[in-house]
Amino acid sequence: MHKIVFVTGNKGKFAEVRDILKNFGIEAIQNKDGYPELQEDELEPIAANGAQYVANKLNMPVMVDDSGIFINALNGFPGPYSRFVEDKLGNPKVLKLMEGEKDRSAYFKTVIGYCEPGQEPLVFPGVVEGKIAYEERGTGGFGYDPIFEYNGMTFGELGDEEKNKVSHRRRAVDNFLEWFIGGA
Repeated sequence: MHKIVFVTGNKGKFAEVRDILKNFGIEAIQNKDGYPELQEDELEPIAANGAQYVANKLNMPVMVDDSGIFINALNGFPGPYSRFVEDKLGNPKVLKLMEGEKDRSAYFKTVIGYCEPGQEPLVFPGVVEGKIAYEERGTGGFGYDPIFEYNGMTFGELGDEEKNKVSHRRRAVDNFLEWFIGGA
């Protein structure tokens, strides 16, 4: 069985990735050490830099995840600042920002960064399109899941198993697996 160190302090992210990888015979090992996060408007350089930093620090191959929700009516905000906005404002205030907005389209994006020590990092994006609900719905998932609607249900309503089949993180991990398994 392959083992991959996944660097995140986020229990929800780790559980989602762990559950996806185990279906492919890969064991995810959580490392909560973190890494210096670039302040960028795009997720790709953040994930690439983080993966390279940790791979060289730990001297082993690692995977990191940088994710965000991009709301079109807010010009892509909060995007790469999603965690900060979630911590400071939370879903109720994001919904308040959306009051009166007709365009509720949004997308979740995850970029998986993978790097081996001394190598250049690789990035694997995944996107899922949806819209911002008018209220929080569902108790599943984490973060923005209760306000992100996909095919009529929020990620918070879908439950982990269903969400893990269609999520942005799933799509990014699938892109990674296509490369990893194809090249293994």
